Amino acid sequence: MEKIVKGLKIDPLIFKFPFVEKCNISVCSGECCWYGVYVDLREMENIIQHKEIIKQYMDETQTKDESKWFEPLEEDKDFESGYCAGTEVFNHKCVFLDKKGFCSLQKTAMERGEFKWKYKPLYCVLFPLTIYDGKLTVDDEHINRLHYCSKPKYQVSTVFEAMKEELIFILGEDGYADLKEYSKELLEEKRIEITK
Repeated sequence: MEKIVKGLKIDPLIFKFPFVEKCNISVCSGECCWYGVYVDLREMENIIQHKEIIKQYMDETQTKDESKWFEPLEEDKDFESGYCAGTEVFNHKCVFLDKKGFCSLQKTAMERGEFKWKYKPLYCVLFPLTIYDGKLTVDDEHINRLHYCSKPKYQVSTVFEAMKEELIFILGEDGYADLKEYSKELLEEKRIEITK
C-alpha cells in the first residue's frame, strides 16, 4: 500500500538513494542551482515584492533587472497555485546564484535575521527531493548531471538522512516522524522477504 504523508505520496526511493552527507557550497559552488529552478507563482510574486531588498545582496555577476529573472508562467499541478515559472539562467547560472555559489534569496533572509528560506522557492529548498505527480521522490536525473553529488565516493548518506531539516520544513515534525516509521516498516518488510 502506498504511503501518504501530508497529502504527498512517498516514494520509498528516498530512503535508499545515495547522497552526500550535506550541502557543501565550498566544494561544489552550488552546481545544483546552475540551471535554474521552477518556482510557484506565489513564490515568484513574493520575490518580486521584495526585489529592492534582494538586489542589495546580488553581486556584479547577476542581473538586477527583475524583468530578466523569470521565464513565462506555465500550468503545473505539482505547484500549489497551479502555475510555475523557471528562474532564468544568467552568466551560465541561476539568476539568483552569486559568484561564490550562494543563493542571493537565502543570503537576503539570513543577513536580515529572517527565516533563511523566507524568499527561497520550495524546489530549491527540497533538492535533491522533488514533487512529481503528487509524489515526494528523488530528482535522480538532476543529481546525475552534477560533478560532486553524483560521485559514489562522496555519497556517504541517503537522501532521507541528508535532508532531515528540509523534510521537517515541508512535512512538519509529525510528518517526519511518519516518514521514519515508514522507513522502519520498509526495512522490516525487506527482512521478512529475506527470511522466507
